[in-house]
Amino acid sequence: MKSFLEKLRARLVDAQKSFGNVPGTIRLVWQADRRSTAILGSITIVSALLPVAQAYIAKLIIDSVLAAIENHLTVDAAAQIIWPYLGIEFVLFALGSFLSLLRRLAEQVLEQRAGHRITEEIIQKALRLPLPYFEDSQFYDGMQKARREAEYKALAIINGVFSFAQNLMTLFSFLFILVAMNPWIAIVLFSATIPSFAVQTRYSKLKFRLQSWRAPEARMMNYLEQVLTLDSTVKEVKLFRLGDELLARFKGLFNKIFNEDMQLARKRLGLSFVWGLLSTISFYACYAWIIYLAVLRRITLGDMTLYLAAVRQAQGSFQGLLDNVSRLYENGLFMDNLFSFLGIPEANVNNLSQIQEGVPERAGIRLEGVYFKYANSDNWAVEDVSLEIQPGEKFALVGENGSGKTTLIKLLAGLYSPVRGTVSLNDRNISEMDPAEVYRWIGVIFQDYVRYQLTLGENVGFGSIENWQEDTRIRQALQNAGADDLTTLLSQGLASTLGHQFKGGRELSGGQWQKIALARAFMRDAPILILDEPTSALDAEREYEIFKRFKALTEGKTAILISHRFSTVRMADRIGVMEKGRLIELGTHEELVRLGGRYANLFEMQAEGYR
Repeated sequence: MKSFLEKLRARLVDAQKSFGNVPGTIRLVWQADRRSTAILGSITIVSALLPVAQAYIAKLIIDSVLAAIENHLTVDAAAQIIWPYLGIEFVLFALGSFLSLLRRLAEQVLEQRAGHRITEEIIQKALRLPLPYFEDSQFYDGMQKARREAEYKALAIINGVFSFAQNLMTLFSFLFILVAMNPWIAIVLFSATIPSFAVQTRYSKLKFRLQSWRAPEARMMNYLEQVLTLDSTVKEVKLFRLGDELLARFKGLFNKIFNEDMQLARKRLGLSFVWGLLSTISFYACYAWIIYLAVLRRITLGDMTLYLAAVRQAQGSFQGLLDNVSRLYENGLFMDNLFSFLGIPEANVNNLSQIQEGVPERAGIRLEGVYFKYANSDNWAVEDVSLEIQPGEKFALVGENGSGKTTLIKLLAGLYSPVRGTVSLNDRNISEMDPAEVYRWIGVIFQDYVRYQLTLGENVGFGSIENWQEDTRIRQALQNAGADDLTTLLSQGLASTLGHQFKGGRELSGGQWQKIALARAFMRDAPILILDEPTSALDAEREYEIFKRFKALTEGKTAILISHRFSTVRMADRIGVMEKGRLIELGTHEELVRLGGRYANLFEMQAEGYR
């Protein structure tokens, strides 16, 4: 008994959660396209009343024909009675056909609008979430669940709600006819459909759980498809002959998912058929009873036609009602993935300081006792770092890969929030500043910069979204990055499409892409410029030319540079050495060499390679 109550309680909780998503879905679809939603609602009302009108007109036609025969009316006299009814029936069926076509059109429009709206909501949510979310596999699983089928399920819920309303209205319109004839017929018809409804509900929950559990597998399939088809990976796939192995994994995941779906579908089909057969038997039992009454002449043939239509439509409407509830339950469970994703808590900005109108020309940075670790990691990525960088200072960070340099940069840029300690810009704690304001203070180029498959002008202009269409500023940024020759090398200048994902695109070398990313950083008129390995793909001559002008290009700006090349690093005013998340040395190039510590060893090792 206890087990039964626990299962019942669990099902009630699931039902409450599932059906609780229906109002939010309706609101979302209504916002996507009010007119199409209103059209569907109007079609629902009219379509609900058509069946009973058609059945009643059919009764009148049959009774009129029989009356004409029994009364030996002439053809003209009979026609005067029958043709008006036939005309009404034609109009009703034509109206039904028109409404069906109009419904299909409205659904098509609404599906695209709602799909776009949901995708837009997901993207906007992703833009508002801090960077650590995007480094968590569970977050990607949640986003995969939110995106998968959400746009289709949203429209399915709207159709389900309208269909439920239509079936309910149709059911009540026929219910009066059935009850007037024999209440027991209504009871038998409705009772026989309940077991089939229970089966559909149970397997809807199982289907939802199955698809939710395998979100990682679905993401892996998407990943393998990208590895096997994208230009950035296909070269290595071919050279290492990885194609057959990765394709076999892709097929294996597909077969696993397919077999699970088919196993569930077969079970659902078997039980649905058995319990559906009970519903069919009850229908034909009532069918036989009505024919029997007609044979005994207790009802007319017109009445028989009306009652048979009422039995068929009432059972169909009631079964449709239960099916609507089952589908709403299933679709509501899927929509819970979307609303759970959209409900991820964001940073509380209510108490943040007011955004200043302008960005200062000069800015300093101070870190006090900063600690940071990544999710699911026990080790500090940055540990007890205290540092002050003066306005206009040129500061360099060096250290081995994994020492915490890039993580520290992301803390400075406001992409991460410290677990402990504070990061300040001009004595303002960035955790108390709006992220949008922090980003306006800083221009950054990361070592994993983006290669936008867009025009040259857009690739550079995106560094300052407020000025991304100013050609003069874009050309100056390209010149500062030593990439001004690209405007003449490419046939359409700033309007040339880069990459080869789109027609007419021109692929560039790694060094050319890196100069464009560097120009993007120079495009931003920010008081702080952060360059994370900005010249790793450039040849030594071009790197020397750029950094020969580095101080002039960053005059008055605070510049932070990460590089493994000490010929570049030594140009900085001060240098910090990172090791295992800690700042272990700090000073000028000459001071650190005289210190004879970690920096001196790294410098000597690199210098040895050039001797």
